[in-house]
Amino acid sequence: MRTFKIKIALSFLVLFTSCKAIQTAVYDQYSYQKTTELKVETLLLMDNAVTPYPDQQEKVEKILLDMEKLKEYEKNKPNNEITFSMWSIMTNSEKNLVSGFFKRWKEKQNLSPAFVIEAKKQIEEAYNLLIEYEVKKDKTSKDNLLAIISQ
Repeated sequence: MRTFKIKIALSFLVLFTSCKAIQTAVYDQYSYQKTTELKVETLLLMDNAVTPYPDQQEKVEKILLDMEKLKEYEKNKPNNEITFSMWSIMTNSEKNLVSGFFKRWKEKQNLSPAFVIEAKKQIEEAYNLLIEYEVKKDKTSKDNLLAIISQ
């Protein structure tokens, strides 16, 4: 009987300490799905940045709105500061990611193909890091996001 009680106590101890050590939001299918959808839509729309902005303004506004919605969703999940911080950067028009790209397109009316190609690489990488972190929630993916956030 005593051995059984010790096993139970050890099981609870392991369970408690492993849960305590996680301290990050668990995998969220909705976050994963929306992030991948936004990635595809954003990258496809960026290809049109060589044409006049007004022709694509409604699509740009829809993506920006969808990003703000997802940022708000991420903000309210417990232990999710890293993902929320990354979405805050993605939606900041003063940064060089999605909102900043669309702001530049609006100001310039159209962008050079070379600029679009380079910007797409950076934005795709940012989305990939978000997706990887959502799926893995490991130290490497966390550190990769933190490297962008701390810039």
